Amino acid sequence: MSTMAKEISAKMVAELRAKTGAGMMDCKRALEEAGGDMTKAEEIVRVKYASKAEKRVGRQAGEGAIGTYVHHDGKKAAVVVLNCETDFVARTEEFRELAKDLAMHVVAARPVALSIQDLPAEMVAREKRIYEQQVAEEKKPDAVKAKMVEGRLRKFYEDNVLLEQKFARDDKVTVGELVKRLAGKTGENVRVGRFGYFDLGAD
Repeated sequence: MSTMAKEISAKMVAELRAKTGAGMMDCKRALEEAGGDMTKAEEIVRVKYASKAEKRVGRQAGEGAIGTYVHHDGKKAAVVVLNCETDFVARTEEFRELAKDLAMHVVAARPVALSIQDLPAEMVAREKRIYEQQVAEEKKPDAVKAKMVEGRLRKFYEDNVLLEQKFARDDKVTVGELVKRLAGKTGENVRVGRFGYFDLGAD
């Protein structure tokens, strides 16, 4: 372990920290565990933060910040409520910046629901029926057809659900993963409370 630790340079640790936002020691440990592989280390950090965040989901998140974004044409805008547990975290630059970034993302990606559970049941049922009809004529086993329907439904979620969407500024991470990452860093239950999208051109 000591030999491997010497091979992990400060530059590598700084690079991983820039990518994930994790603490220096967490980045160093992840790089050591990954044998210096940056991609693997990034995965280790994200998994670690995700598991930490999951444990905090039930805790009260009564503080937070409101992020707003108005498109350059002045005709589209979004508001996002990002919640956390303490005013201390809510006031940090990183927390407020994420709230603003998520509002920008909403304007760019136009999600229709916050989570999969928030999608209208009839909408999901309709989409599933359409996908089943699309694969019905495929000369493939039923199990394969079911997988195809599942894959298309997953794509539908990724296109329409805020927490499932690829972040507009970094398509390697979803909005949900970004929120979990910040929860892991702050040690608090961080979650998107609600969002609103406004378009002057819409009926």
